[in-house]
Amino acid sequence: MNNYDNLSRYRIFLEVADYGSISKAAEHLYISQPAVSMTIKKLEENLSATLFIRKTRGVALTEEGKLLYDCARIALYALADAEEKLKQSKNTGRLRIAASNVLCKYILMPYLEKFTKKYPDTDVSITCTSSSNAHAMLEECSIDLALMAKPDNIGTMSYYSLGEIEDIFVCTPAYLKRLDCKMNDVFKYGNIMLLNKSNVSRMHVNNYYAENNINPAHILEVNEMDMLIEFAKIGIGISCVVKQFVKNELLSGSLIEIQLPKPISAREIGFLYNENIQPINENILKLININ
Repeated sequence: MNNYDNLSRYRIFLEVADYGSISKAAEHLYISQPAVSMTIKKLEENLSATLFIRKTRGVALTEEGKLLYDCARIALYALADAEEKLKQSKNTGRLRIAASNVLCKYILMPYLEKFTKKYPDTDVSITCTSSSNAHAMLEECSIDLALMAKPDNIGTMSYYSLGEIEDIFVCTPAYLKRLDCKMNDVFKYGNIMLLNKSNVSRMHVNNYYAENNINPAHILEVNEMDMLIEFAKIGIGISCVVKQFVKNELLSGSLIEIQLPKPISAREIGFLYNENIQPINENILKLININ
C-alpha cells in the first residue's frame, strides 16, 4: 500500500536537496532545523533508504536520493499545476457582449475597464454590430448580453436601463455663419449628415422628420457616429449625433447645437439579456452591477 504520509515531507526533502543544507532549508521554510532533520529521518525510515550523505558542510544526495528527487520534483510540479488549474476554473468563465461601435466606445468601455480589473480571469468577447443584429444574436443565444436602445418589445427578456440619450444636430459656429439662414431653414440649405438608413438611430431621426414635416434637401450618409462628429468638427455640414457623446465639444464651443422647434424624443439605452436561461451566466449580473 502507498504511504501517502510521505507526501507532506517531499517539499522539505526537495528544499534540503536544492540548498544542500538542512539549516538553509529550515531558514527558507521558516521552520526549525530539528524539525527538518526529523522530517528527513522519518522519510528515510518509511522508504527504507538513505537519501542524503552528511558532510562537514551540508548534505548531498545519494543515488537513491537522486532517484527520489527527480520523481518528487515532477510529481509536486504536476500537483501545483493541477491546483492552479482548479483555482482558475472557479474564477474563470466567459461573457459575450454585442454593441454598436459608438455604444461600445462611449458606454461599454467604462464597464469593461472596471470588470476586467475586478475579474481578470473571465474571458470577454465583444462583437461590434448594429443594435438590431445584437438583438438577433441574443435570441439565437450566440451572445450573453446586448447593449442597445430599448426595443419596443423585449418579450421574455430582461432589460437593465442605463438612462436616456438625446439626439441633436450640431455644426461649427463658422459653418452656421456661412449658411447665413434662419434656424428653420438649415435643413433646406445645409449639408445634413446622418447615419445610414439601416441604423436604429437613423430610423429614430426619420420618424422625427416625418412627424415634423422636415425634408432635408442635402443628405450625406456615413456608417459611424464618430465620423459624423469628426465631419461636423471640420465644418463639412450639420451632423445628427448623440448629445452625451459631444458634451466636451459643446462645452468648448467647437460645436454648437442647432435649436429645433421641437426636440427629438430621448431614447432609453441599457443591457438586454435572457434571464430565463438557467443557470444564468453570473458574469452578466457582475458586469451590469459593476458600478
